Amino acid sequence: MKISSQQQNGLRFANFLSPLMQETYQRIAEEVGRRLAITTSLHTGATLDEFEAGEADLGFLCGLLYVRLRQRSDCPVDILAAPVLSGERYQGRPIYFSDVIVRKASVYTSFDDLAGCRWAYNERASHSGCNVVSYSLLERKKDPNYFGSLLQTGSHLQSVQAVVEGEADAAAIDSHVLAVFLQRNPQIAADLRTIDVMGPSSVPPVVISKRIAPELKKQLQTIFLRLHQDEGLRPSLQAGLIEQFVAVEDKQYGDIESMLKKVEAVSFPFV
Repeated sequence: MKISSQQQNGLRFANFLSPLMQETYQRIAEEVGRRLAITTSLHTGATLDEFEAGEADLGFLCGLLYVRLRQRSDCPVDILAAPVLSGERYQGRPIYFSDVIVRKASVYTSFDDLAGCRWAYNERASHSGCNVVSYSLLERKKDPNYFGSLLQTGSHLQSVQAVVEGEADAAAIDSHVLAVFLQRNPQIAADLRTIDVMGPSSVPPVVISKRIAPELKKQLQTIFLRLHQDEGLRPSLQAGLIEQFVAVEDKQYGDIESMLKKVEAVSFPFV
């Protein structure tokens, strides 16, 4: 078989999601390298320009960022696969939720109680932390300024911390990130309550640079779809609460694109 330039130079994976998943993604990258007999590496993604610059070949990416990339005529990536998360709520499908959390001792018991509250969110570019929240405000016929104040934290983990420490009253957290975090920090789980759930939404996908040769892309997709069958990798997948990866199509992210279009038609105070 002819060896492509990517196979000669190795494959660079980029994590644009939570650092909680770094170890699991590292093991996945290593397993891909082992099966292809090539060098692989994983780094924390800083900018989507890495795909165009040849600094990232595959990426674990927020669905909203993927949708924004796909809206460009020069989109640098294709969708490769998506994870099915562990838990009955996911029904064996590549979906996730946005869980609205408050402190256990909080007076808030539902989303309708949150008018005027101190709301924490990770960043505007996040679907689970901001886009789906804005969409939910529209769907529930709430004013864009429904929350009393906004605290941009920079990450889901920092939003959780802001709620735990009383800097914020509530926040919407990626259900995957939240489950992994609370599994590793049960003492914090005892101090939090989930009072609302937004979604489901299409889960953050694995994307691949269009620079990758079609033959290698097909090999990589096949590997991802079989990762859960590897007994050596299974503990790392379980630690990251991933059951398996499945094939997905671009059209499956139409839910996020539809929400985004409605949100962009209204002025929200998120920065």
